[in-house]
This record gives sequence, structure tokens and C-alpha cells, in this order.
Amino acid sequence: MAEPLKLMYDGTFLEQFGTRVKEAWQPFDVQRFLNEARREDWAELELKPRIRRIAEALGATLPSDYPEALDVLYRIDEDCVGFPYLYFPDFVEVYGRREEHWERSMEALARFTRRSSAEFAVRPFIIEHPERMIPQLLEWAGDPDEHVRRLASEGSRPRLPWGQAIEMFKKDPSPMIPILEKLKADSSLYVRKSVANHLNDIAKDHPELVLSIAEKWLGQHEWTDWIVRHACRTLVKRADPRAMALFGYASHDESAASLVQAAELMLSESEISIGGEVKLHYRLQFKDNGSTERFKLRVEYGIAFVKSGGKTSLKRFLLSDREFTQGEIIDHRRVHRFADLTTRKHYPGTHVFTLWVNGAEIARTELLLHDE
Repeated sequence: MAEPLKLMYDGTFLEQFGTRVKEAWQPFDVQRFLNEARREDWAELELKPRIRRIAEALGATLPSDYPEALDVLYRIDEDCVGFPYLYFPDFVEVYGRREEHWERSMEALARFTRRSSAEFAVRPFIIEHPERMIPQLLEWAGDPDEHVRRLASEGSRPRLPWGQAIEMFKKDPSPMIPILEKLKADSSLYVRKSVANHLNDIAKDHPELVLSIAEKWLGQHEWTDWIVRHACRTLVKRADPRAMALFGYASHDESAASLVQAAELMLSESEISIGGEVKLHYRLQFKDNGSTERFKLRVEYGIAFVKSGGKTSLKRFLLSDREFTQGEIIDHRRVHRFADLTTRKHYPGTHVFTLWVNGAEIARTELLLHDE
């Protein structure tokens, strides 16, 4: 299993960083900084609390005047690049939200996002002062730097993973649409991915809005077409009829029942232990009506995972997404592993496996999962 990300701050990382700060500002007390960061409960802190602790340790050891503290960080930030330095923008989030610091904080967020990302740190500013931040985000969306343009989209996502939800945009995402419009054919894939993810977030609460945007944008530019397809991925997974039609999938008039002649889903084992694996064997035969017409289908398998309280939660996994021919036979195998992950913990019980075509279940079987 991969080493937890939080451990990147152990070892000599903070010692080396503290030395770098002292070289830039001689009064900096490296040992006090380390003591503040790694005090009693350090070992128990997960990644984001560690980032916050480091930012607070800087607040305790840099100049007490916020603009002066930023000036110290500006002397070293060009050499502090990558994910570990998320505590630079976090410092702005913690200490830079007073009215008199507004302009300096906007400047700092745009500067620090170029080195790591200010997507988390910008969110309290948006939540507390949307009337000021929406014009700021629109301005950033026109910045020459792709990292700043991405911040305009990523920082304002209503459901950013690991980030504080922006409830006002979950309820009404309309203030964000001009920003996404401005970025819909951005030259940077980094930015386009963010726009697609932002729209996918919106689709979870306002599917009709995203479908309307998708229908308007589709065909304008190849980069925009890519955004639209990825923005609608949740709607396609749900087999939303309007989304399926938009991307050329067989319509519900041509449902799985009318297209599939036979379907089988088999498992190599009926029981395994947590940590083990099972082989899926799935076979599909499509009907042949004598036509040469092809049809586009999304084939998935699903698992109803048993949760800690005994309830189940269905997760679907893509097997194939392409055009098929009349009478075609699919006969494939896939391995599924039940090793615990940081994103999924497994629990004993009966797990139902299902086979899906365009959002319709067509076959099922069961697996009994035991404790290791």
C-alpha cells in the first residue's frame, strides 16, 4: 500500500524548509517553528490538519505584521514548488482575510497558486465575500498564467474534493457560468479538466442546466467538445436519456432488452476473504435483425458494497464504451480486488455483482466476503 501523503512532512522536510526561511529572514527561529508544527499530537494529524499546523507555525514565527510575513514568503516561494507547499496559500487563508489585507491576499493567492494550488485557500474568501470574489474570479479567468485561470474554475467548484463545499453555488451555480464560458475553449488541458469537473459538480444538483450548456457548446470547438463529454460523465453513468442521446448512445427505445439476446455474469469464486480477488467472466450476445447498423453502448459491472452499518452502496465500473454491431458477441474477463484502499474499506457480507448496458441491469450474481 502506498505511503500516506502526510508522511512527506516527516523526516528532514520541515528542517530544510525552516533553514530556507532563515536564510531569507535572519530573525526566523527554526527550532521554535519545528516545535510549533510538531507539538504533541503531530503524529495523529492527517494531511490537511498538518498543512494547517505548518501554516499556523509560520504565523507564530514570521513577522506578526501580515504584509511583512508575505514579503518573507515571497523571497523563497519560487523554490517551493509542488503539492507539499500547500501551506503557503493556507497561510493566506488563516491570516489574510481581514478587510485591510484584501488586495495583498488576492495577489498572494494568485502568486502561490502558480507553485502549488490555492484552490482550497480561496474558498473561505468566496463564501464570506461572494460579491467581491465573483469579479475577482472572472478577472483570474483571463490571466495569462494557466494556473491562475484554473484557480478561477477549480477554487469555485461547488463540490471540490477535500475542500469546503460552497453551498450557495450548490443551490444556484448561475454566477459561475460566465467564468466557465470564458474558459470553455482554453488552450490548457489543465484548465479544461477543471471546467469539466466544475460542470460535473453542477450536474449533480442541476442536471438540466448542464445539459442545456452541453447542447449549446457541443460542436463549437474540439477542446470544448472534450469538456462537454467529461462534464456529462455522471449523467451518462446515470443513463440520463438526454445525455445519452447527446453523445450518440442507443436510445431507450432501443433498450438493453431489445438489443441483448443473452447475458451472463459469472464469478471464479463464490466466497473470498477481504484482501483477495475474484475473476469476473461476462458474456453478451446482441440480437441480429439483419441490419448493418451499428449502435453505441456503455457496458459496466456494478458491485453493491456492504458498508459498516450493513447497508449497501452500488458502485459501477466501466467495461466498454463503444459502437457494437448486430449479432456481436462479447466474451471477456476482468479481475476485481477487494484490498482496502484509502478511498474504500471493505466489510464482510454478501456483495451483489451486476452487469449493466446503458444504465439497465441485465444480469447479476453474488459473492460472500469474509474477514481476513
